[in-house]
Amino acid sequence: MTTPIPKNSVRGSSSGIAIMAVFDLLGRKWNMRIMWELNAKPLSFRALQECCDGMSPSVLNTRIKQLNEAQLIYTTPQGYQLTALGASLMKTLDPLRGWATEWELQLAKYPNS
Repeated sequence: MTTPIPKNSVRGSSSGIAIMAVFDLLGRKWNMRIMWELNAKPLSFRALQECCDGMSPSVLNTRIKQLNEAQLIYTTPQGYQLTALGASLMKTLDPLRGWATEWELQLAKYPNS
């Protein structure tokens, strides 16, 4: 499976426009979770695997490779960590996290609406 990057065909877009590439990349199982965990601090392979509910090593290796090829994470002596681009993405997603919290509150106020 190839890594979704802009200007290449991705799921949902044969033109590979950048926003569709990032949606494809982050929509792949575990990628957002890995980014979320690395947003706090660098983690070793084993620590990252444990944070991600013990996902299989082969899946974790594949996801790490994709995120590395997309230049969102890199390897350091302390383990894996976000690149500046990856950290920027997580910061960009902060308003969406706030919206999701508001959505959750609204759903709780008016269940079954």
